Amino acid sequence: MLENENISSMYARFNDIINALKGLGKVYINHELVSKILRCLPKSWEPKVTATKEANDLSTLPLEYLLGSLMTHELRMSDQVMNEPKKKTIALKASKDKESDEDKDEM
Repeated sequence: MLENENISSMYARFNDIINALKGLGKVYINHELVSKILRCLPKSWEPKVTATKEANDLSTLPLEYLLGSLMTHELRMSDQVMNEPKKKTIALKASKDKESDEDKDEM
């Protein structure tokens, strides 16, 4: 999956590749397709991938169910990013005052 690519466009590219391979005689079973999609997700999706693998039997998990689950997760992630309060950053600059240095010398 490319950076900043959504699940729908990733699946469209994936489907194009699978269809081209099917034309060349290579046929994948559902389990192989599910595994390949889970493997191609970026590192930020690792918690979702792990949860999906542990909660479901990948050999019987329908591809449509996986895609629906991934799209739902993608929407939740984008909602969280949109609802996060913007952080304000402040930079402080320190300056040295000559008078305070002279006062210290007098003491």
